[in-house]
Amino acid sequence: MHIFFTNSFTNRKELFEPHDPQNVKMYVCGPTVYDRIHIGNARSIFVFDLIFNFLRQFYNVTYVRNITDVDDKIIARANSHNEDIKSFTARMTQYFHQDTAELGCSKPSHEPKATDNINAIIKMIKSLIANGNAYCSNKHVYFNVASFKDYGKLSNKNLSQLQPGARVMQVKEKKSPFDFVLWKPSKLAENMSFESPWGAGRPGWHIECSAMSKSLLGNNIDIHGGGSDLLFPHHENEIAQSKCESHENQFAKYWLHNGYLTVGNEKMSKSLGNFTTVRGLIDNGVSGAALRYFFLTSHYRKPLDYNKKAIADAQKNIIKINSYLSFNEPLLDKINLPVDFLNFLADDLNTPKALAYMHQLISKGTQESKGELAVCCKFFGLLTKKHIIDTNIYKLAQQRFEYKKAQKWERADQIRTKVESKGYQILDERNGFKIIQKTNT
Repeated sequence: MHIFFTNSFTNRKELFEPHDPQNVKMYVCGPTVYDRIHIGNARSIFVFDLIFNFLRQFYNVTYVRNITDVDDKIIARANSHNEDIKSFTARMTQYFHQDTAELGCSKPSHEPKATDNINAIIKMIKSLIANGNAYCSNKHVYFNVASFKDYGKLSNKNLSQLQPGARVMQVKEKKSPFDFVLWKPSKLAENMSFESPWGAGRPGWHIECSAMSKSLLGNNIDIHGGGSDLLFPHHENEIAQSKCESHENQFAKYWLHNGYLTVGNEKMSKSLGNFTTVRGLIDNGVSGAALRYFFLTSHYRKPLDYNKKAIADAQKNIIKINSYLSFNEPLLDKINLPVDFLNFLADDLNTPKALAYMHQLISKGTQESKGELAVCCKFFGLLTKKHIIDTNIYKLAQQRFEYKKAQKWERADQIRTKVESKGYQILDERNGFKIIQKTNT
């Protein structure tokens, strides 16, 4: 099957051809753990989890998603709570894992923390200085943007047209306002520092991802992903420092970015205060499956507007789909994902068309289409536990169905009675059956 992704670097839909089909390498920028994730953050996590699981249908995939656990926001938040930074980030990381589990996301192959990779970060900075791409100034180390002629190609930005100070701080120690920090000295109040050749301090944000990617995946990875807000300057800076650190490293072949989650057509963000956390939705009765369905309704590269109606519609569709199904989860391993469903996903992860196809399966109303729908739902993480039927009950219902087709009515009735005694009910349908668990009255 041919797979296509829109590459942000070329802004074109391209055939996916990994460097090594036996080991597809994907790096995605993970959370900065200073608060619980909002659903805008969750969209990015969900999208790349979906890409990971889709690619695993065809390749061996190593998926790295980092944890940023050293950052200005983290230090400020921990200090405001009068909490030790290490214990604070451990608590926030645990919350992150709880919320992504509620969302039904898989664990990545590796989840490195910035603070566990300080030596790798220092090694990369040393190489950049030795190669003439970085310089020391007043206990800081800066990347010299002018030393990388291709700077701006990912984001399609020309430095001569950028307004100094708009996205980067103007500091007198810099040779250029566009140079970005690789290492900074720690302040006394920050209570977080690491020893380095340039004095006690901590890394800049951008260098962390380049170092962690190289440590776990090496040079020349296949996919680098994240939200659209990371395209500039974060991903632009990662390209510059990674390629300059090693001229053998072309870094990422495909750059994938998901669109913003918006509220009233304005980007959802903590700085604007217009955010809703995953935990808040879950606590208010919105299932992780419903939130996943909501994310699937729009193409991952396009903006998706959050509103109460959209979430309510997602919840209704989850109920509709699961109410239609009666299935046994172990048996789903024997059903292949439909080719049409896979083709929609292979076309730049076209989830809206894949969802529409699933609703067509409901319209067919056959036992075969139910199985196909169930396996599609399982792949998307849309199944609810109450619709998972015990293996033996499912087999009995299937046996009864065969007896009915053979007009062995007495045998069929005996099985119905047996199934009912175990707390289930078989509902006959035109081309099959549905099993429901009886409720106590």
